[in-house]
Amino acid sequence: MTRSWWGWGNVEDAVGGAELETLLTRVRALMPGGLTDHEPPDISALGLPGPRVTPPASLAALCSAEPQDRAAHAHGKAFRDVVRNLHGDLRHVPDLVARPAEERDVVDLLDWCTREGVAMVPYGGGSSVVGGIEPRCDDYPAVVTVDLGRMNRVLEIDRTSRAARIQAGVLGPHLENQLRPHGMTLRHFPQSFEFSTLGGWLATRAGGHYATLYTHIDDLVESMRVVTGAGVSASLRLPGSGAGPSPDRLFLGSEGSLGVITEAWMRLQERPRWRAKASVRFGDYTAAVAATRAIAQSGLNPANCRLLDAAEALINAGVSVGGGLLVLAFESAGHPVRRDLELAVELCRDHGGEPTADITEDPGRDTAGAPEGASAADTAAETWRSSFLRMPYQRDALARHAMIVETFETACTWDRFEALHQAVTEAARQAIREVTGTGVVTCRFTHVYPDGPAPYFGVYAPGCWGSTVTQWDHIKDAVSEAIHACGGTITHHHAVGRDHRPWYDRQRPAPFAAALTAAKAVLDPAGVLNPGVLLPVP
Repeated sequence: MTRSWWGWGNVEDAVGGAELETLLTRVRALMPGGLTDHEPPDISALGLPGPRVTPPASLAALCSAEPQDRAAHAHGKAFRDVVRNLHGDLRHVPDLVARPAEERDVVDLLDWCTREGVAMVPYGGGSSVVGGIEPRCDDYPAVVTVDLGRMNRVLEIDRTSRAARIQAGVLGPHLENQLRPHGMTLRHFPQSFEFSTLGGWLATRAGGHYATLYTHIDDLVESMRVVTGAGVSASLRLPGSGAGPSPDRLFLGSEGSLGVITEAWMRLQERPRWRAKASVRFGDYTAAVAATRAIAQSGLNPANCRLLDAAEALINAGVSVGGGLLVLAFESAGHPVRRDLELAVELCRDHGGEPTADITEDPGRDTAGAPEGASAADTAAETWRSSFLRMPYQRDALARHAMIVETFETACTWDRFEALHQAVTEAARQAIREVTGTGVVTCRFTHVYPDGPAPYFGVYAPGCWGSTVTQWDHIKDAVSEAIHACGGTITHHHAVGRDHRPWYDRQRPAPFAAALTAAKAVLDPAGVLNPGVLLPVP
């Protein structure tokens, strides 16, 4: 397989043929108009400037200045990243891409960058959608992106404690393949699973497979090793501790601004053997939300509890509903889960919901290894799952046709959801009217908690080729302001990066901002670690 330098995933998996025709036909039905394809540029035609720095001889073997490497590490995988790549707009590229093979290499690279005042951007799988890995470092003489992809092994497994010591650069599938022979799984499956790394999940506090209970990677961390400008931070491996503020919590979500995560002990689970699934239709969205809240507060803890509104259900599940479609799933390594699902469905019926098909259960086999499991399911849930996995590829195909296709997410308490949903949806629609005239806004819950949901919004609108980044930025600013005004977080699991900084600065308490700034000064005295994320450039 060949990784795409400009878009999502593998070149061979890009949308084409009948899938592309079906996608474009569906879009034309919703938003009539011409859709013209635009080919991505050849890297040789980009005219990238030469590197501004030469590595010392001791590090030269780790570093690449190849145009393909530099272009592929210039942006993440957000809509605006893909569009800028399609236009050949790579105004910020790393001067070098370094690939350490072990922790000592990371230490040496950071020491060199610190001495020379060169910005150092840690890089996992490159799937950031918030500018978290983009080298916007104009105040620095050069930028080195440190790609941890060679540090990709499971180093040790403690079967007794159900934990493993894992290098930070391992991609999701390779991690699970190394755990499978031991009958274990990390069971963390973000949508970017195939092209994101453990270190990236830790650095961004990524959300994963579980819609309830173990929603973030934080919940699975036992201890971490982090290379900082003040030395290597290695926390004690424990099941829990009340000894002061957690050292791991300082680095979880730090996005490479305080140090480079090199490995971690992670809590594992037995591989699931039982899984039961169902999807439930609702004629009224308010009732669907109430049913979802009831399940979230019931203590049943479903692995999947994703509520799709009517537009999301139609576009990505092919189901026409008046109010919404709730996709439910339970799983266990030790016991059947059909009864749990039946109880959840009964809660749905109490709020007017009806299952789209009979409950499906797959007993007695390993279903781990995919974001929604590998078992059969009713048509609606399976269609949505397939669409979920293809969404980034379809986004790229539509971006090539001047469509604006992007998402944003947040979280709020249940008492604020109705007002937030109304305000954010209206802000998005108004911004779409201002820049494109027409479009569609969708909403689904990716995760739910006893005290609130994590709404994930989608925007589909016809754009003007050459202006779609500016058009999306206008929409994004409007919805971000609405989220902040309604008491939602600027991000539930997409991280802060550089794109969310203005709203993150307003969300966090001032004393905490001062403490984080002080920690940055101690752990990164030269200010070279991923400048501009979380904090202003020193």
